[in-house]
Amino acid sequence: MAESSRKGRYILASQYFLYFGVMGAFLPYFNLYCYKIGFTGFQIGALSATRSVVMIISPLIMGTLADRFQTRKTIYLLCHFISVVIWCFYFFTSEFWSMLIITVCYTVFYSPIISFLEAFTIDMLGTRKKSYGSIRVWGTIAFIVTVLILGKVLDIYPIRIILFFILAGSSIQAAFAIKIPEVKPADNKPFYNEAITLLKKREVIIFLASAFLMLVSHGMYYGFFSIHLERLGYDRTFTGVAWGLASMAEILVMINSKRIFKYFSINTVIIFAFAVAVLRWLILALTISPVIILLSQALHAFTYAAFHISSILYIDSMTSDETKTLGQAVNNSVTYGLGLMVGFFLSGWLYEKAGSNALFGLSSLIALTGGIIFILFKFFDAKKGGNNFFSNTG
Repeated sequence: MAESSRKGRYILASQYFLYFGVMGAFLPYFNLYCYKIGFTGFQIGALSATRSVVMIISPLIMGTLADRFQTRKTIYLLCHFISVVIWCFYFFTSEFWSMLIITVCYTVFYSPIISFLEAFTIDMLGTRKKSYGSIRVWGTIAFIVTVLILGKVLDIYPIRIILFFILAGSSIQAAFAIKIPEVKPADNKPFYNEAITLLKKREVIIFLASAFLMLVSHGMYYGFFSIHLERLGYDRTFTGVAWGLASMAEILVMINSKRIFKYFSINTVIIFAFAVAVLRWLILALTISPVIILLSQALHAFTYAAFHISSILYIDSMTSDETKTLGQAVNNSVTYGLGLMVGFFLSGWLYEKAGSNALFGLSSLIALTGGIIFILFKFFDAKKGGNNFFSNTG
């Protein structure tokens, strides 16, 4: 049994490694590829916006189908293999409307993969869910390695090589996905009743509202941090160091997640993450000191890594066996889908009108609002039920 569990952890770690390895090529370089083949800024923006909308909707549909028919692994594999086939069409066109259609179809099948993977991981860990970070960390490592390697490779080879890199990574991940163990729900309760119960829970609604605001604030950071540094006069080496420091800090939290949640409840970590986010964005709004900016990047360990792990565990504690995939899909769609999209659009609008300092000031205010919503709900909920305010969820 221990050997089987260890094998399952290796398989899931490889899935995260390959998934975020692909993301390490796609996120920094795909828009640049589109620019190099002659797309206008408007066309690139249209591709990104369309992809964001599909990323909100598709995981919800796929997650519902997976839980309703208890076919999580089947749909997971279909999403992998179909997305690999669709990706191949990018090799044969550089025309905008064709690329838009391919992007929509590709995102329909590729975007649900991460929420399915989160559900597989939490189920496989069983009573050791709080060590989730030790598996997820391989995704962060892969992302860093890919970005660094491709940065060097693209100095030598044309950017079109990312199409081959992503195809290779996605194909290998699809092949490895076959080995993922299927987890069947212990009970056999009616899915729709369980889904409605989940989506009507006050705890879920309040958390998703708070998490949405946290990711809106991060959308501003992801969209304009590099531009903010350039406006302050820092070179690209400093910018790279700043991003790298954030990723390294993220790794430290993930590999120590089991220890963190041994001593602190999920609620406590979530509240702390909001408090740190308020401080982090405020620092970026007010300081130009290189040392302080770099120190603030270390806070990414809490505002992203600790918050992300807590979110996965919180939602898992709210879901029944019949709605595990749907729960993670809803969380992903509301936060990394809708939250980041709103953050990107809001930051683009505000930057033109008020500049990056005001943008990060607003980010701090948004994170504060999210934290207050969560704290007030937990406070009154604990007072009503006579529970400990900082008790673990579930």
